[in-house]
Amino acid sequence: MNKYIVELIGTFFLVLTVSCTALLSAGNPLTPIAIGSVLMVMIYAGGHISGGHYNPAVSLGALLRGRLSAKDFVPYLISQLVGAALAVIAAKALFPAEANSIAIAIEASKSVVPAASPALLPIFLAEFLFTFALVYVVLNVATAKGNAGTGFYGLAIGFTVLVGAITVGGISGGAFNPAVAFGVALIAKPGVVLTFSLIWIYLLAQFLAGAVAGLLFRALNPDDK
Repeated sequence: MNKYIVELIGTFFLVLTVSCTALLSAGNPLTPIAIGSVLMVMIYAGGHISGGHYNPAVSLGALLRGRLSAKDFVPYLISQLVGAALAVIAAKALFPAEANSIAIAIEASKSVVPAASPALLPIFLAEFLFTFALVYVVLNVATAKGNAGTGFYGLAIGFTVLVGAITVGGISGGAFNPAVAFGVALIAKPGVVLTFSLIWIYLLAQFLAGAVAGLLFRALNPDDK
């Protein structure tokens, strides 16, 4: 049970940071640094208990790599999604005026001609490439025998998200995480691409990337069980 609680806590603070910096108080140039940093510190805080996934795509990669048991996979996903939902509730409580203005804008947009749908291929590629990079880095720096005992894994993982957010955040929003995608869709800020109507493209890209990274790790490291 402890590892599930740790996954909930870590995902909570990750999604809370995304919600507060990127959605409810948008415009902060330090947003990518804040998101990468909170992921880093939560990994250092809980990695020794749960592995510090805080991301269903990472959990899938760890499952296929052989570092997460099948019986733990679904509880990890549930813990991560619950953490994301609680984070959105907390973010709206912290920024009530902004959350209320978003709700008003959403209601007003229902009577407006819908905007053209965004191009799906760039969104898919952005989310696939950097989710793959994230899971690939996690598996190699935090689970590989060759890196056992090193202390840089949290920094490496956090910087991967930082780089991804800066590189392709303008294309997809830079979720790289199904739990983050779920949280962002719950807020559904007007002008943000990631909504429940498009969340499928994010989930497809992210879970596929996690699976590819997990299988590639096994192929490249056949003796690392």
